Amino acid sequence: MASVTGLEGVIAAETELSLVDGQNGNLVYRGYEAKELALHKSFEETAYLLWYGSLPSQETLNEFKAQWVAGRTLPATLESVLDLLPNESDMMSILRTAISVLGTGDNTQSAWPPSDKAIIAYTALLPTIIAYKYRQSRGLSPIAPHTDLDHVANYLYMLTGEIPQPSHVKVLTAYFILAMEHGMNASTFAGRVVLSTQSDLASALCASIGAMKGPLHGGAPSEVLHMLDEIGSKDRAEEYLRNQLASGKRLMGFGHRIYKTNDPRAEALRRIMTELSSEDPWFELAVHVEKTAVDLLAVYKPGRNLYVNVEFYAAAVMRAIELPPHLFTASFTASRMVGWTAHLLEQASCNRIFRPQSTYIGELPVSLRQS
Repeated sequence: MASVTGLEGVIAAETELSLVDGQNGNLVYRGYEAKELALHKSFEETAYLLWYGSLPSQETLNEFKAQWVAGRTLPATLESVLDLLPNESDMMSILRTAISVLGTGDNTQSAWPPSDKAIIAYTALLPTIIAYKYRQSRGLSPIAPHTDLDHVANYLYMLTGEIPQPSHVKVLTAYFILAMEHGMNASTFAGRVVLSTQSDLASALCASIGAMKGPLHGGAPSEVLHMLDEIGSKDRAEEYLRNQLASGKRLMGFGHRIYKTNDPRAEALRRIMTELSSEDPWFELAVHVEKTAVDLLAVYKPGRNLYVNVEFYAAAVMRAIELPPHLFTASFTASRMVGWTAHLLEQASCNRIFRPQSTYIGELPVSLRQS
């Protein structure tokens, strides 16, 4: 059997969670287009869909949100550990350590198979961990979770101590929904492999976080952010982009390994930013830069069909809400926790340990060599 480097194209599992259709530009969560969920549903509603297979009724949603609110408060033991971690520690290492600490506590959170209580607890708590350590690193007092705010709005509130602008909540909620789940990516696969050994939820999530930390997977869209900062205003966009293309440089945020047509996640974010462009100059700039770039790419790279990808609009979102760049990957992780835990629940429901083969290409002992 021929080996496949990186397992590219190898089907490792069947899933009911998501369809990533790169040829046609579709992303589906359990029978719903992800871009429509991003436009019309809340983070909590979409999490419920991925975890349980249907959208909740209003009564169920209210009860579900109450569970999230109850799970936002840092346990005293974890708070003590976070206080001991150096303020200069990178946020992904902090999250990995925090999840490991949580896994040493309540037995219901470390049991196999994972429980509903445990997945909600981990997912609800992650933004609190990020905000707590972020503010501590800046010499600021932590902000307690706000019981009247939804998951995404509360995250922004805990970072700044101010009730966030509705436009910022809307666009970050959309981004978080679109980043929740994306098939058998490296971090999701890492978590499923660990859980397939009947290890505990915390161990599987630490594996996922470790994979997400790598720059080839969870790297922040810093190059796109740099490009938008250099452009600065709409009247500079065309000249800047022409110069980049004329000198043979790549436009950051265009083209995608999987999506060979429009990235549906970028489509949804563009639509929201277009609607909100009058409320935030960065939304207006991002939409203008994309349109200008697509027109120029058709001239400079005819036939390449290069489209904007989600990283372009992710950078615009993060810049608009003034999220510090070193929190980008951690914020992405706070969203992807839903997808990871959904996959872990699915893995546990039909578990078989992963055990791929490898092809030996080293030396053989003399006794085993063919004459």
